[in-house]
Amino acid sequence: MANDSRTPESAEARQKKKALQAVEGQKAMVEYEAGLRQMREKTERLRALRLARDEAEAKLAAEAPPAAKKKAAKKKAAKAVKGDEVDEEADAESVS
Repeated sequence: MANDSRTPESAEARQKKKALQAVEGQKAMVEYEAGLRQMREKTERLRALRLARDEAEAKLAAEAPPAAKKKAAKKKAAKAVKGDEVDEEADAESVS
């Protein structure tokens, strides 16, 4: 059993490796938690900006006079469409 992996030298190496892993794990958790905190702060800031924007838009919409209905424009558009159809039919008859 000369190749026993439980020699005092390898035990010391294992302890160092475990200690290094523990330190690296703690550093990783600190970085992870910092990232989460930054994301929450950013989300809160953006939410506040969105709510302020929506409130300002609602206030402007409430203050603005209602839009006037444009019935005449609809009638003119309908007449234009009918006129185009008549022109197309006339063109089709003249080609035949």
